[in-house]
Amino acid sequence: MPEPDLQFSDQRLADLYDLGNAGSEDRDFYLALAGTAPQDILDLGCGTGLLSLAYAARGHHVVGVDPAAAMLNVAKRAPLGDRVTWTQSSSEDFHTDQVFDLIIMTGHAFQVLLTDTQIAATLATMARHLKPHGLIAFESRNPALNWDAIWGRAYEMDTPQGHVRAVRRMNDGTRAQALLRFAWDYYFPDQVLTSDSTLRFLNADAIIDFARRAGLQLVALYGDWDSSPFRPGLSRELIFKFRL
Repeated sequence: MPEPDLQFSDQRLADLYDLGNAGSEDRDFYLALAGTAPQDILDLGCGTGLLSLAYAARGHHVVGVDPAAAMLNVAKRAPLGDRVTWTQSSSEDFHTDQVFDLIIMTGHAFQVLLTDTQIAATLATMARHLKPHGLIAFESRNPALNWDAIWGRAYEMDTPQGHVRAVRRMNDGTRAQALLRFAWDYYFPDQVLTSDSTLRFLNADAIIDFARRAGLQLVALYGDWDSSPFRPGLSRELIFKFRL
């Protein structure tokens, strides 16, 4: 993965991350994938560990991997944080002798993989660590939609650090190579912090082709968290399931 954005690597911003991303509708989808019997789960790009911790609370054995130390610091301090094995690593470089029943990459973290090499290496990591009958699941966003318009967003938070306003700014003219650049400005009482981001928007066929070259076979492609079919011109999400 590229170096983490400031919103992930700066401890002040990482401590606020869950306040601005609460109630993600993807969580029930991913939790249901594990079922009720204890599973070995690998959470690549785990961030502050919300899903890893939720899996652990249900009795699963979880390894949470993230390149940002600040995010892992938040995860380790959380209730049940000692029930998860936390590892600081990129998805491309992660390696363990353990194999897993379920491997996930959530929060659209797949889109921070900006080059073909990073995508291929991440999918190889997934394939290498998957049990023979295991499942891989991750999501991206539909590049056919106008994300410049969809993503004009601002919100405010009352936090232990005081009142914070966050504003997302889109940068024009950056669609080359399916890349979209934007920035978050965080207005604290005493300073403004800016986190620049770049995401890659690949279509479903391109992602499936990368996965196939890593030895993975498509099980399902959904367009929303209710497992409804993907509709090319309408669905926001590209939600994939793969197996070996």
